[in-house]
Amino acid sequence: MTGNRQVLFIQGGGAGAHDEWDDKLSDSLRRELGNGYEVRYPRMPDEDDPSYARWGPALRRELAALDDGAVVAGHSVGATILVHALAERPPERALRAIVLIAAPFVGADGWPGEEFELPPDLGARLPHGVPVHVFHGLRDETAPPSHADLYARAIPQARLHRLPGRDHQLDNDLSEVANAIRLTAPEPPPR
Repeated sequence: MTGNRQVLFIQGGGAGAHDEWDDKLSDSLRRELGNGYEVRYPRMPDEDDPSYARWGPALRRELAALDDGAVVAGHSVGATILVHALAERPPERALRAIVLIAAPFVGADGWPGEEFELPPDLGARLPHGVPVHVFHGLRDETAPPSHADLYARAIPQARLHRLPGRDHQLDNDLSEVANAIRLTAPEPPPR
């Protein structure tokens, strides 16, 4: 155990997403969380063509490397694939929280996509007792804000955070996400 709370942040998809887009989100999260947190930001394979077949095994490796009490977060399609993986097979380690940021909902009333379509009972399939936060900018032109409502229906225990005036990248400001993580996973006491 590192002494720090671990946060696994999964990037979104698209050419350059890791180094040109979501790096700003991971930097914001690191800055906003400050000391006491370790933000892991792995590069997902074939980011320009995200698929569950390629990202699933990489996610499983990352999840297996976490300590008990870690927070997992994902942006955009990375969040969709992350929550699909967690619902399909819960991680071996106990999670502190699940955070979905600007996540498109793939399934009924959302985007089509058979490869990682989310089940209507998604909430019941997630690790029991783990808080789920769904953040969505109300000016998101990539994943419609209505997708947050679809997550609320599929994960009744989720807490929705609708952010007025914020885009798909939440204007590269994850301060609200950091606040939710701090409340869910406070900094461990000094040794």
